[in-house]
Amino acid sequence: MRIAVIGGGPGGLYFSALSRQLAPEHEITVWERNAPDETFGFGVVLSDRALEGIGRADAALVSTMRPALTRWDGIDVRHRGTTSTAGGHGFAAMHRTRLLLALQQRCARLGVPVRHGSEITDVDSLAADHDVVVAADGANSLVREHYAEAFRPTVRTGRCRYIWLGADLELDSFTFYVADTPGGAVQVHAYPDSPHTSTLIVELPESTWRAAGFAGAAPARLAPGESDERSIGIIAELCGDLLDGHKLYGNNSRWLRFPTVRCETWRHRNIVLIGDAAHTAHFSVGSGTKLAMDDAAALARSLREQPDPEAALAAYEAGRRPPVAALQRAARASREWFENVDRYTRQEPQQFAVNILTRSRRVSCAGLRRRDPGFVARSERWFAGTVGGRAGPPMLQPFTLGRLDLVNRVVVSPGTTFPDPGGTPGDVQLVHLGGAALGGAGLVLTGPVSVSATHTAHPDRAGLYTEEQTAGWRRIVDFVHLHSSAKIGVQLGYRGSDDPAEPLGELRREFAAAARCAAAAGFDLLELDCVEAASCSPVPSPPAGARGRDGGSLRKRLRRPLEVLGAVRAAWPAGRPVSLRISPEQWCTDEEGADAAADLANEFAGRGAAAVHVLAASDADREGYADREGYADRIRNQNGRRSGFAVIAAGSITASDVDTIVLAGRADLCVVDRPTMTP
Repeated sequence: MRIAVIGGGPGGLYFSALSRQLAPEHEITVWERNAPDETFGFGVVLSDRALEGIGRADAALVSTMRPALTRWDGIDVRHRGTTSTAGGHGFAAMHRTRLLLALQQRCARLGVPVRHGSEITDVDSLAADHDVVVAADGANSLVREHYAEAFRPTVRTGRCRYIWLGADLELDSFTFYVADTPGGAVQVHAYPDSPHTSTLIVELPESTWRAAGFAGAAPARLAPGESDERSIGIIAELCGDLLDGHKLYGNNSRWLRFPTVRCETWRHRNIVLIGDAAHTAHFSVGSGTKLAMDDAAALARSLREQPDPEAALAAYEAGRRPPVAALQRAARASREWFENVDRYTRQEPQQFAVNILTRSRRVSCAGLRRRDPGFVARSERWFAGTVGGRAGPPMLQPFTLGRLDLVNRVVVSPGTTFPDPGGTPGDVQLVHLGGAALGGAGLVLTGPVSVSATHTAHPDRAGLYTEEQTAGWRRIVDFVHLHSSAKIGVQLGYRGSDDPAEPLGELRREFAAAARCAAAAGFDLLELDCVEAASCSPVPSPPAGARGRDGGSLRKRLRRPLEVLGAVRAAWPAGRPVSLRISPEQWCTDEEGADAAADLANEFAGRGAAAVHVLAASDADREGYADREGYADRIRNQNGRRSGFAVIAAGSITASDVDTIVLAGRADLCVVDRPTMTP
């Protein structure tokens, strides 16, 4: 088989070396436009697991790399004058030039020619003369651009500016450093790449970048290989505490925005993309070099195992897409966290450290505990001290919701169950809700309960508008109070018309009457369901994909739910809290985004709500702040959040997730989907 490789970076060279080892009969040639010793960048990071994988594939290569590797186990988070260290993170780094040299030497020993100074401009001719063309030509891939109609790429640019730098600084661990400035937080990702030097990535939001003076300092143009020396000087001053007198230097260093590359397919005829040419993931979750080398290994194996090139390229893409997609989801969450870092800089250092270490949602408190039990124990002791609890898991710490004391942070909502005739709750509801309470939850919520016989989402749904129904609910509430330490809340729903002209007076009266029945039944909390209850949702109901565009301003869309909230709050006992269940995607347009969700919560808080119960986004792969606790996180950490206003996160959350979400400060309470609590 004749194979052409475009790009002599780590991905292209590693693929060539592995392919020659697996199939010595292959004729492999690498084309690289740069000279052998011409490269930009600084240190390349590889985890211990990545190095083990390279070692299994090519032990000789790892032996060559090992003397140049600088290893570390800890991650330091330096914030507000405090350093928090979490151990158990096995990583190593080396200069990119040393890695390229090791790969070039390996290819030379295996007889793979690397044609430096050769830039391919006619990909069609190359493809016609070879069985397979491997495009390893980076994030700005010319091959991908040439065949854009086939690969169908999308490139989304991040909102932060970043710059790669080096320093004669000796570090013994990966370091997240955050410097507070009048214009916002400047963040540094720093790690050792040799015993006496380190790599620093300085990243900051656009507004902070301008406030710090970089807009006036950064030159409009730089020659190839030239660095932005004026910006480097400003950074040295801003990060003086970290540098401690050590020198910063550049290598083709200039301000960039991170491009997230996705392609609908990675192959076209006999041409295949690997590494950054096919996909990118933000540098805060891992090394692009590691991704490219994983692609290279998978493609080399596939070409060896499959009967022909077409089958090999198909098998390579099918096998690599799932792990790449998972990493890109984690990278999106991590990138957005850093884009919004100013939300979190008010957190105490210990909480900030947990937050930054779990930002991608790939690492949990359980994972941190396995790596460094002492770090998690210190974090848990700090958290327990802030709420007056005993040292232990954050999910089991007490919480006061309004004036309602909860024994822990776990909320269970067993969902809708069919009642007895006439909408009266019976034994089935008693078993579901009573069982949830006995399972150890701090708060149990009913499924949506109808406030009217004529406006119900389901003809067989339980109601709360007759004496019989009130008595049925009283029986359940009494059981929960007698046999457990849990509190119990009722969700009130109403399936009215989507017509905004529907009389508000009737709506207010029916909800107020149901609130009085709920008080008589002894419920501890009342929740206004604004998800299933059409009359309390954005009006008019937006078309699919529009999410409220036709509903006018946010204030206009809030009119009816705020009116209902006012009526409920007036009828409900003053000492018992009211919450609202919302789906931000249903309420807020794509253009408004997560900030509108925070404004929404503030409006509810101003009208007497004690909490907002936030459902996760329905499409977790959509670009934007749409992970399972993202909207809750945004509301919880907004500037100017009302004191005492609680945030309840919901959506694909298991009991084991609650510790992480609560300890990182992304929500106050969590609705668990699959309770695993015991008394």
